[in-house]
Amino acid sequence: MAIHFNREDDGIIVLTFDDPDRAANTMNEAYVRAMQEAVSRLEDERDDVTGVILASAKKSWFAGGDLDSLRAYDSAQAAFDRANLVKAQLRRLETLGRPVVAAINGAALGGGLEIALACHRRIALPGAQLGCPEVTLGLLPAGGGVVRTVRLLGLTEALTHVLLPGTRHQAQAALEIGLLDQIAASPAELMSAAREWIRANPDATQPWESVKVDRTTLPALPAVLRQRLKGAPYPAPRHILAAAVESTQVDVDTAFVIESRYFAGLVTGHIAKNMISAFFFDRNAANAREIGDLPPPRKAAVLGAGMMGAGIAQVLARAGVPVVLRDVDYERAAAHACDLITPTADVADLAGADLVIEAVFEDPALKHKVFAEIEGVVAPDALLCSNTSTLPITALAEGVRRDSDFIGLHFFSPVPKMPLVEVIRGEKTSDEALGRALAVVRLLRKTPIVVNDSRGFFTSRVIGTFTNEGVAMLAEGVPPASIEQASSQAGYPAPVLALMDELTLTLPRRIREEALAAGAGTPHPADAVIDRMIDEFGRPGRSSGAGFYEYAQGRRVRLWPGLSAFGGTARPPFDDLKERLLFIEAIETVKCLDEGVLTSVAEANIGSILGIGYPGWTGGVLRYIDQYEGGLPGFVARARQLAGRYGDRFDPPPLLLAKAAEGTTFG
Repeated sequence: MAIHFNREDDGIIVLTFDDPDRAANTMNEAYVRAMQEAVSRLEDERDDVTGVILASAKKSWFAGGDLDSLRAYDSAQAAFDRANLVKAQLRRLETLGRPVVAAINGAALGGGLEIALACHRRIALPGAQLGCPEVTLGLLPAGGGVVRTVRLLGLTEALTHVLLPGTRHQAQAALEIGLLDQIAASPAELMSAAREWIRANPDATQPWESVKVDRTTLPALPAVLRQRLKGAPYPAPRHILAAAVESTQVDVDTAFVIESRYFAGLVTGHIAKNMISAFFFDRNAANAREIGDLPPPRKAAVLGAGMMGAGIAQVLARAGVPVVLRDVDYERAAAHACDLITPTADVADLAGADLVIEAVFEDPALKHKVFAEIEGVVAPDALLCSNTSTLPITALAEGVRRDSDFIGLHFFSPVPKMPLVEVIRGEKTSDEALGRALAVVRLLRKTPIVVNDSRGFFTSRVIGTFTNEGVAMLAEGVPPASIEQASSQAGYPAPVLALMDELTLTLPRRIREEALAAGAGTPHPADAVIDRMIDEFGRPGRSSGAGFYEYAQGRRVRLWPGLSAFGGTARPPFDDLKERLLFIEAIETVKCLDEGVLTSVAEANIGSILGIGYPGWTGGVLRYIDQYEGGLPGFVARARQLAGRYGDRFDPPPLLLAKAAEGTTFG
């Protein structure tokens, strides 16, 4: 049974969520049946019930919706009916006429929070998390979450703190915004506090019927949504805003129906299915590699205390690993000292380190030098990692004696926030080294993708096509504001020219020069623009305070008016601008898959979203190809059209042509 029904001596009923077939409780069929039985029994035995406590036997309290079921919906009516059934059960619980308390011992997310909101009191342990993250999966809360949060917190607070961002609030933050009523110090205190509140509040009711929702801020909300979406094709935030506003115009039961209608439209749409597939199933697949039970590093050495090195040291320390942060500039390393981070300029201080992560400047000779300095000092079996973003791992491994223990660990900036790590196998990297590297990534609570060696690997190679395409548009005379709008409306988190400024324009030029020196480079229309920006205009990017944008006190102010030097009068179809960015990354990804750089479609999809900002609504770069209008043949036809207009870099690669001819897909 997914819910245990236990009566205590004083008439308090404890309903304990405990799905026997899952590690976490979800709103699956077993839950729906069990909740129906539990609520019916509570109603039948109401005269002998003094109160109800909702508890959990799992490590988390209640994880939310069952994503297997949600992804499978193709009938809006079926989705609408199921949402109404779930809400009806919770409505019966909160109108039982007895106090109901949620005793939250872990995460109460999505449907879990919606169950808790149907209780008259919410008490949690300090480590609990509460939130409605449905928007991050292309959905809206369909168990009453929109309606109840708006009535509980107010329209603006509910939208900005809970519904639109999908934030997972720690217990203290949830208490401060009003999602939580009380924090208990221990599991025993949690249940004791729930019982005490029930005894003190026998006539508890919900405020939904009488609450007055302030709608004075309503005129500003569409502007807030426009600012958040920037024209990107995400329907969930729009549906959430509409459901929230409309719910304030009617009684609570009618509001629940409105919420269900908006949910049904989302859950049967392809964008929600894409996002569920990427952010849950593909991400889980990337995290599921078998690595065995490996111990955490005893001591880590991070080489280089720049932005990347300092960030890597920070996440290692946060995971409980002692770190020695070495830089030739001791003061720079010392700026990041804390309990578990020891700054040093002395190689001897690295003695005994069994994990080494190098994060120095992208220069093969320099990287060889720093490894040569430390290899005889650190532990003899230390895992040797380079944070290079572009340099082939096999060539870098030539600078160490134990090339089988050498591997690429490519972090993304800012390291503490970015959830992905690209793990790169060199030609001689051992399976043991790969397992140890994956264990480090897992320890840091980040998602790994494993790729084989190549210049630029997967992420840097593909994002380079995106930034180059944006700059190529500028070379063609496309207005820079149109280029930025196109990338925003395609769904990219950062406009392409703004991203180039962040990366600095010297980076792609250095990558280009290294590739040409290795006989691997080809000319690109973006090259001349980058060279003029650096050499003629002296504007290499944000770090120097001048790039495609102007900056004041480190903040981006506006596009640099001097970009008019590149023309700015061309007016190609706006859809072409958007699709050029999406297509060029998709085409390069297919090449990576064909060459064996990528080894799985799931890692390509989640890696493209988490690592290089490919729009989340697509479900990932290969799923975008699969779901393009007309399928793979439709994508091929459009790619050829773009190639005819803008260059042969859009020519569909052989693997794509073969799959289109076979009638197969990447997924």
